[in-house]
Order: sequence, then C-alpha cells, then structure tokens
Amino acid sequence: MAGPEENIALFDMDGTLCDFDKAMEESLEKIRSPEEEPYTGKPEEAPKHIKERKELIMSSRNWWSTMPKFQIGWDILEAAKEAGFKIHILTQGPRRNPSGWKGKKVWVDRNLGPDTDITMTRDKGLVYGKVLVDDYPEYIKRWLQWRERALVIMPAGKNNNEFKHPNVIRYDGTNLEEVKEAMKKAYERKISEEVKY
Repeated sequence: MAGPEENIALFDMDGTLCDFDKAMEESLEKIRSPEEEPYTGKPEEAPKHIKERKELIMSSRNWWSTMPKFQIGWDILEAAKEAGFKIHILTQGPRRNPSGWKGKKVWVDRNLGPDTDITMTRDKGLVYGKVLVDDYPEYIKRWLQWRERALVIMPAGKNNNEFKHPNVIRYDGTNLEEVKEAMKKAYERKISEEVKY
C-alpha cells in the first residue's frame, strides 16, 4: 500500500469545485443592455466588448470568493475523501488579476477550511498528485505528460464533451461508482507505477 504522503488528489476550482460558467452568465446578464441579445457563442470567439466585460467582472476579488459550488465536483471530492486521499487545491491564477488570486484563497478558506493546501500556478504539469480532478483538457494533457498511468477525473462540461483519453474518466453525475472504483485503485497503486522517468 502507498504511503500517505503519496496519496494526494489535486482539485481544480473553476468548472470543477466552483460553477464558473453559472457565475459568469449571471454576472454578464446583470450588465447586459435590455436591447442587447445575450452572447451564447464560444468564449474564445466572443466580441471584444464581451471579453472586456468578463475582464471587468473577474477583476473583483468578491466575485471569485463567492462563486457557487459545482455539485458534480463536490461528488468527486467526497469520493476522494472516502478513498483516503489528502485533498490539495490546484488552480491556475488569473494572468493579469492579483485580486483573483486572493478571491480564490478566500473561497477555499470559506468552503474547505483554512488548513486546506492550495497551489496557484500557471503550469499544472509541475505539481505532484496521484489523481487530478480538472475539467479543462489542455491542463489535463499537460499534467499527464509525465504521468503515464495516473488517474484524471474530469467533471463534465461544455468545454470537454468530446475529450477522450485512456487515463481520464469523465464524470457527469451518473457514473459515481466508476469514479469510486478508479480512485480506490489509484490510492493503492505505488508512485513508481505511474511516473515516467
């Protein structure tokens, strides 16, 4: 059996434990003109004025610290705790927004407790864990680059509905037993069996 120092489950925040999309949609709606149609396209294809509104919204520490919980992420969190994993938050800090970094820390303190370990980084591939729980395919691919047998649980979202990888289980709220079984196996696996040297 693996030692306790090896049994770390890394949890993303936005789109995993926090419902980023819901919070953003509600915030954009509050500042939308009555004559303006809501923008429903892809975020990366949004017109300039929508992107600037999002930047304005995300500049608020309070916005980050009050994001609602994302239930399927919390299902996975409970499964990880049940399996015995130490929970460690792994989130990307907003590139040009120091208020966002502080807001995320406040959110963790309020919802998970001030003793919860948290790493804010621009590169998730640098951080060790036996399990990664993240919704974003590019971060997942980077993290798996050096972990050929490690486990990723991906909360279902509109940005990942076509992503497939043999190490990734996409959790949509209906396959919790599959997630629990995979976590149990990951907990029991030795670190030497999953890291590529």
